[in-house]
Amino acid sequence: MRVRGYPLEWVWNCRKDTLMKHKYSPEQMVKFLREAEGKLSSGKTVEEVCREIGVSDATYYNWRRTYGHLKVDQAKRLKDLQRENARLKKVVADLSLDKAILKEALEGKY
Repeated sequence: MRVRGYPLEWVWNCRKDTLMKHKYSPEQMVKFLREAEGKLSSGKTVEEVCREIGVSDATYYNWRRTYGHLKVDQAKRLKDLQRENARLKKVVADLSLDKAILKEALEGKY
């Protein structure tokens, strides 16, 4: 199969490469936000500050909305809690599925 004249495998590999972006830790995001606040108060624009770090202004605003009110240790704790919450959601889903299977087995619907 081909996409726009290119083999599908080649297109898929290119997409995987382009989808892998820089991953910033929550601590790095909070640190950048604190630096950006100082630069913005000295008269720079959001676009100039974002250009220095290499992120878009939309990314800056997303970071500010998510991590703007946090300190570095709080951002790390938030990320840990999000990971734990995702793990617990998977456990609940597995247990709910097991419960439904056992309920069907007891009712004889198998």
